[in-house]
This record gives sequence, C-alpha cells and structure tokens, in this order.
Amino acid sequence: MIEARNEDCRVLVIGGGAAGNAVTLLLRRAGVEVHLIEARDDWNATAGSGITLQGNALRVLRELGVWEQIEASGYGFGSVGITAPDGTVLHVQDDIRSGGDDLPATVGMQRPQLQRILIEAVRTSGASVRLGVTAELLEQDADGVRVRLSDGSEGRYDLVIAADGLGSTTRAALGITAKPEPTGMAIWRIAAPRPAGVTRTDLAYGGPAYIAGYCPTSDNTLYAYVVEANRDRASIPPESYADEMRRLASAYGGFWPEITEHITDPAQVNYTWFDRMLVEGSWHRGRVVLIGDAAHCCPPTLAQGAALSLEDAWVLAQLLTGSDTWDDALLQAYYERRVARVRPVVEASVQIGQWQLDGVRDADVPGLMGRTMTMLRELP
Repeated sequence: MIEARNEDCRVLVIGGGAAGNAVTLLLRRAGVEVHLIEARDDWNATAGSGITLQGNALRVLRELGVWEQIEASGYGFGSVGITAPDGTVLHVQDDIRSGGDDLPATVGMQRPQLQRILIEAVRTSGASVRLGVTAELLEQDADGVRVRLSDGSEGRYDLVIAADGLGSTTRAALGITAKPEPTGMAIWRIAAPRPAGVTRTDLAYGGPAYIAGYCPTSDNTLYAYVVEANRDRASIPPESYADEMRRLASAYGGFWPEITEHITDPAQVNYTWFDRMLVEGSWHRGRVVLIGDAAHCCPPTLAQGAALSLEDAWVLAQLLTGSDTWDDALLQAYYERRVARVRPVVEASVQIGQWQLDGVRDADVPGLMGRTMTMLRELP
C-alpha cells in the first residue's frame, strides 16, 4: 500500500498502443511521473490498415484532448448498411451514439494516423519514452516494483501498468494463465482508395465469406475486410495474401469491384484470426496491473476492441488520481468496475460470430447489437 500524492508517484507503462498511450496521457495530466516503454522501435506508427471508432471510444479520445485531430483526420458517419452479396442495399440503420449525442456515432480512420496522433500527444505530455526495449524482470516488494529492462537498465516504480497487448509477456510473468483462444473465424484486411459513394460502413452477409465489409477512413481512403473460417496460417504463403483476399472479394458487387482492383500488393494485406479472452478474478498482482488487450480481447464484430482498451485507461486513471492510497482494494475495484462492462461485450462479440459459424439464420443480431451499444452509452 502506498500513500499516493500524484506528484510523488512513479509509474511504468509497458506498451505504447492505444491503452498505454491513453493512460500515460491521463496520468501525466494529474502530475504523475510516467515512464513508457515500447518494444517496437517505430512505436507501431505504420502498422495496420483501418479502425472503426464507436462513440464510446471517441468519448475517451475527447477526454485525452485529441478529438479535434481525430475529427479532422477520420471520417464520421451515423449509419450502417446491410447489403446482399451482389451489392443490393437491403437495410440501412442509424447507429447508436454510444459516446453521447454531441459526438458522431462512428468515426473510421487509418490506424497509423490514430497512433501518430496519440504519439504526438504523449511526447508533448512530458512522459519519459523509451522505444525498442522490453521489461525482462519485475521484482515486487512492500515498497514498489524493481524493473530490469532489456537494455540492462533498472528502475523502481510505485506501479507498473501492463498494456503490452494480446500476447502480453507481463501477464504470463505474473502467473496469469489466461491466453487468447481462437473463435474459428479469420479476417482479411486492406487499406484502399474510397469510392465516392462510400459514406458509411456496409456489410454483406453470405457469399463465399461470412462477412464482406468496408469502412471509410478519410475523404479519400477506406479499409475493406472479408471474414471467413480460420485456416492454418502455415498453409497460406504470405506472397499469396493479395490473391486470396481478391478471390474472396471478387464475388461481391456494389462498390466491391472498384475496391478489389486495389487488392494487388500482398504486403498490404493483413490476415488475422479472431480471438477471445477475459482474465477472471482480478487484473492485477500486487503493484502490476493489466489494461487493454493484455486483460481482454474479442472479435471485431462490434468494433469494440480499441474502445474497451481506451475505457480501461480512463477508468484506471480516474481511480488512481482520485485516491490517496493505491492498494489491492483500489485495483480490485478497477477490475470489478471494468469486468461488468467488458464481459457482455466480449460475449456478444463472440456470439455474433458463433451464430454465423453455426449457420443460424434467424439469429437476433440487430437486437443483440442494439442492447450492447445502448449499455455502452452509459459512462464506463
């Protein structure tokens, strides 16, 4: 247990993705000394194609002070279309504004652009940032955590926040045995030019894939994706990625022929399995606490992965900066507050995919989506 005057505390954040960057910004605002380390030399500034940010994610980004940059860089919209495989629009439904009525329901943007905006904010916050290093040893005692980094340097911290993602080595080092489990689906993604008529997300169900969809990410870009049953990665040579995605996408009409023309470079195509995970019981061990994908993950069927991670950062920072004592009770309260919100999102995201895998034709997908997004309108 420590008496937590913010200006006297030192925090190590492991991982510079959305969750790690967000918690760094919020703690720095409260005067906490924050050291952020990121394994990749480039701070993940170029990785990924596109991202769909629902309103509850935008609410946190506004709290971080980056909403104006997000709004200028992304593409806001308020509805989703359901189409037949041939492109015929079957239904258009307004999205729930899960961040409140003063924010768009959804903003699509290029993932690297989101990361660059957060990186710039972290750099100007006064946080200490070290790239290309990892935490090799965490040794706890009654007064803090001694951390040895991969470059041989050491430091002591009052708290370590593990935001090191799905394959978190910190989670494993703490003895937490939860691991991501495949759901049975996989997704092909690519960034491409935006046809002028694409002004929202459209989803086609059926055809050779379970889902074919796209999301505008700026005035002139989108990201497109095709979801199928997962396959052994070793059976798909990376040089064939463009051919594989183009083969699936070419069966769809509407705007897809124009999009498919740009699926030519295998290096620009990303293939990822859908996973699920939820760490149970608590998200901390002593003075080390998990946030974001290190604690939970779900398929992108509700586009809530980044939003939940950002909410973790917001809630944890609120609790830390609002308390004079950082102890087990506070970190357990963080878990209990978050798991009550995260669990139904993980379960709903998995259920939507499972209905498709099982071929359930009368599944109440719109109802489940509506109930989940309505719940997410409430503050985390």
